This record gives sequence, structure tokens and C-alpha cells, in this order.
Amino acid sequence: MKEVIEVEHPVVKRYLSILRDKNTDTAPFRRAMGTIGTVLAYRALEKLPLNEIEVETPLQKTKGYTPGAEVFVIPILRAGLSLVDGIISFMPDAKVGHIGVYRDEKTHQPVNYYHNFPGGLKGAYTLVVDPMLATGGTGSHAINFLKENGADNIRFVSLICAPEGIKRIHDDHPDVPIITAAVDERLNDDAFIVPGLGDAGDRYFGTL
Repeated sequence: MKEVIEVEHPVVKRYLSILRDKNTDTAPFRRAMGTIGTVLAYRALEKLPLNEIEVETPLQKTKGYTPGAEVFVIPILRAGLSLVDGIISFMPDAKVGHIGVYRDEKTHQPVNYYHNFPGGLKGAYTLVVDPMLATGGTGSHAINFLKENGADNIRFVSLICAPEGIKRIHDDHPDVPIITAAVDERLNDDAFIVPGLGDAGDRYFGTL
């Protein structure tokens, strides 16, 4: 499948500009992340299956709908938390899990240091969330770990992607669509996305 959904919207472009600006303070940075998180959730969930129900308006009975699958939001700690509020404001019934990954200094391989998933990953609509898809190593590792724990319907939600990260996810997990606000130029020698916005986690949490 190897699908990339890049959200094209004037409001997204405006808020993305705020996020890229090095002079943006923590509070407006957080607000912009929340807004874009909501828009990304809209696109990520546009194929969510529905169950038809009957509801009664003040005038008559009519068709209504409920989600046909549970929605799980799994941010990759800690930067992934920056998009969660925006996503669950759009889908308040979503359950939220967490996965923490670090890179081993000797082997340079990703290693889990924490995870906590809702029960019932199989059949759920699972959104793996990380604002910056750089090399793709951490994202691919997280997706693989979720699959090993039963997840079978995964989407990767990211604010900004590098082509290198997209290729890694596509090569390792061609069944996983990527939903993003922007595909940037490349990675630099330090594996930061260019032009990017710097370290999303540090800017969101104010730990620069």
C-alpha cells in the first residue's frame, strides 16, 4: 500500500509556520500542536468503520452512527504526547496507551524502556503518534512491537516527516499509512529534519 496522506489546508500551513518559527514561545507552540493534532486526527480517522443505530430527534426517528471499532492512541514518549490532546479532543472516546523507546549507545538499536497498552489491540483502530518522523527507526520499532502485541490496523500520525523516515516505515511496514502535515527536505548530519522545527519535545515541554 505504502500510503502517505499529507494534509493540505491553509490553517494547517499557518499553524505549521508558527511551530517552525524559532521565536515561538511555549504556550503558542502548544496551542498550534493541539490544533494540528485535531486536523491530523480528522484525516487519520476518515475511514473509521461505523455501526448504524436508530436515534430519535424531537421530530422523528432517524439513522445515527457509532464507531465500529475502538480507537487507540499510542504516543511514542515523550514527544508523541504533544499531539495527544488535539487527537482526543476530536475523538474523546479514544483510549490512550504509551510506548517509551531509547537508542542503545553501543548497538544503536531502539530498546523499549516502558509500555502500557489498552487491552484489545487486535481489531482496534490504532494511531501511533510521534511529531517528527526522522530516520524512522523508532517509529518502525514501535509499530513492530504493537504488531507483536496484537495490533493489526495501524496508522502512523506525524507532524513532519523526512523522506528517509517515510522510506523506512514503507520498507518495514508497507501496510501502515502515514498521516502528516508536511514532508520536509531531508535529514542533516545530526539526523534532524530540515527545515523542520528543532526538537518538538523540548519546545513543547519548555525544556530547551
